[in-house]
Amino acid sequence: MTYQQVETAERVASTNRRAATMRTMVLLAMCLAVLIAQIDTSVVNLATHAIGATFHSGMAPLQWVLDAYNLVYAVLLLSGGLVADLYGRRRAFAIGSALMAAASLVCALAPDIGVLIAGRAATGMAAALLLPSSLAIIRVVWQDAEARGRVLGLWASCNGLAFAVGPSLGGVLIEGFGWRSVFLLAVPLACAAFALAFLVVPESADPQNRHFDLQGQVLGGLTLGSIALAAIAGRDGGWRWVFALTLGALALVMFLRVERKRGVAALVPLDLFRIPAFSGAICATAAMTFGMYGMIFLLPLVWQSEAHLAMHEVGLAMLPAPLVLFVVSTQSGRLAERIGARMMTAGGTALVGCGLLIVATTQAGSPMWLAQAGTLMAGLGMGLNSGPLFGIAVGAVGRERSGTASALINVARMTGATLGVALLGTVFGLFHGAPEGFRAAMLIGGMVQLCGAMAAFMTIR
Repeated sequence: MTYQQVETAERVASTNRRAATMRTMVLLAMCLAVLIAQIDTSVVNLATHAIGATFHSGMAPLQWVLDAYNLVYAVLLLSGGLVADLYGRRRAFAIGSALMAAASLVCALAPDIGVLIAGRAATGMAAALLLPSSLAIIRVVWQDAEARGRVLGLWASCNGLAFAVGPSLGGVLIEGFGWRSVFLLAVPLACAAFALAFLVVPESADPQNRHFDLQGQVLGGLTLGSIALAAIAGRDGGWRWVFALTLGALALVMFLRVERKRGVAALVPLDLFRIPAFSGAICATAAMTFGMYGMIFLLPLVWQSEAHLAMHEVGLAMLPAPLVLFVVSTQSGRLAERIGARMMTAGGTALVGCGLLIVATTQAGSPMWLAQAGTLMAGLGMGLNSGPLFGIAVGAVGRERSGTASALINVARMTGATLGVALLGTVFGLFHGAPEGFRAAMLIGGMVQLCGAMAAFMTIR
């Protein structure tokens, strides 16, 4: 080999190393986005009692400390995906990071409960920009499907990491430094994500033949907001959640009519759902979170009421499932290369369903070992299928629609979780919290999961 050839080979190797380092930093930024959003969600639940004591607030304002985030996130999620496609995915990610840092500071320094609720609403807006843009950036940066699958496994594992670390870390912060420290936790993470966005993330946008669809935004936001309100109202019992779901259904019909007329320029181009793999991923994701979040909502309640566990004991009992989710998700991309995306998505969703059916065989979560076996199986299934489902959804469309596809898979995740909490909680409530109500809710959740697994098996190749 000549000196010139050696020099050329060294330059190529150096360029490849720099490119690999830049991609690693991009992945770090995208993972920070997931951690910010999920840790913020998981730790605030622990702080509500201390917040109520500080501001002498009743239950209704404290519920809105939690729900303002969920509601605004639901309403603006589709808009966040479109903004990323139209005006720049890096720009949307950076704005979301900056807004998350600023809103978290507002929450930490809030002088009263009203300001705190407003800050929580602003963090929901930030999450609506962060999550769709982060998934779209992964779609653009990692063009190779196999490499993207491995990256998405790591990205998805941050959900499990957040739910495993968040409650324990939040408890330590609240006991040692007060509830305000919980909100300060997101500030350095968001600042790091903002800095990395400008240092390593390439800009991309695809505004061709698309525009800001105001009518679609309003109807889409009304649909998703009504579903979120149904979950909020469902926790209090009564029939308000039925009214909210009815309103959401009517808004959905109008939304579909408007979007069909707009065609490719729509906020949600309906031709995406003619892609079998995309539709299958959407169905499986919604089914997965429907059952999983319903279980996460109900199982701690029955453990506290029937098994008389303290809150910290419940937290420890729920910890193994997200840890399994985290560990398995990191390897889901490599496993998908070996056994195929269809087996990972359909099989993983089926495992979640079987986990819920195992939990349904318990007597209100007792014996503990059997309930733990069910939650571990559900965590294993979610770890197997989360990354591949996201990968299929964004890989089934062109990069010009990656932001929209990212928003839609997150809409499926959020809608499934919201309906799971609302409807399975209502089933539980119809039996007045008796063990039979818990068993019926878990059976329904498990069957919905199995239907989602069948949908994935029939559509994903």
